[in-house]
Amino acid sequence: MERRVAPYTPILATLGFVLSPDRSAVLLVHRNARPGDPAFGKYNGLGGKLEPGEDVASGLRREIREEAGIEALELVLRGTLSWPGFGRQGEDWFGFIFLVPRWTGQPFKANAEGELVWVPIERLLGQALPMWPGDRYFLPLVFDQDPRPFHGVMPYRDGQVVAWSYSR
Repeated sequence: MERRVAPYTPILATLGFVLSPDRSAVLLVHRNARPGDPAFGKYNGLGGKLEPGEDVASGLRREIREEAGIEALELVLRGTLSWPGFGRQGEDWFGFIFLVPRWTGQPFKANAEGELVWVPIERLLGQALPMWPGDRYFLPLVFDQDPRPFHGVMPYRDGQVVAWSYSR
């Protein structure tokens, strides 16, 4: 008898890392504005859920405009990441991860999620900030010199990474 597997229907999302003009730092949100936020206290890139009828690039541009008040002029896809079980209720997420090397405008000082801060990339990669447990696995791939995008799978259970794999 053939076993039926339910289709994979993750929440689609974007995650963007806005680079400073000299490309030595990245704009992050320190999620410290809402104590009930599952990411409270963590640092994260900008982005969020795609809206119906929205392509990935338009979705990221919208999120960056809403969260930081700037216009993304260039998006560089660095990879995709499947996060089975990542959501509050165990929902699956699938993210498109970008660098944003060119942008225009003046970034907000803060948004509804928290303060916006420029963090040196070395500090980010040195794991000196509170972040999601899995960020340490994929962030080096976002900022490395390999031009090929990565495609990863990072299952979560009870808020913790249970595995990590990727290919390029």
